[in-house]
Amino acid sequence: MSTDTVRASKSAKILYRPFGLVSSMVGGLLAGQLFKQVYKRVARTEHEESPGPLVDEYPVKELLVASLIQGAIYAAVKALIDRGGARAFQRWTGEWPGK
Repeated sequence: MSTDTVRASKSAKILYRPFGLVSSMVGGLLAGQLFKQVYKRVARTEHEESPGPLVDEYPVKELLVASLIQGAIYAAVKALIDRGGARAFQRWTGEWPGK
């Protein structure tokens, strides 16, 4: 591996950081909104909002199911946003920002 390849890889990682940070924040907001919509449709309770760990009016089972759904949605959205951001960065710069 030449030193030019290593230098380009490090610079791509550094240049990608602000882009990745912004896209992660936007992805988190999108995932939160998506979870709220999914929970409203899936939940079979009188509550419209998802259960939080410190709200005692929800049974533990409902809290765990909501947490599993939320985690799956966040992980999927994050993976899609990260991959899409990396591909866009590669199109703009010609370098892949990862390893």
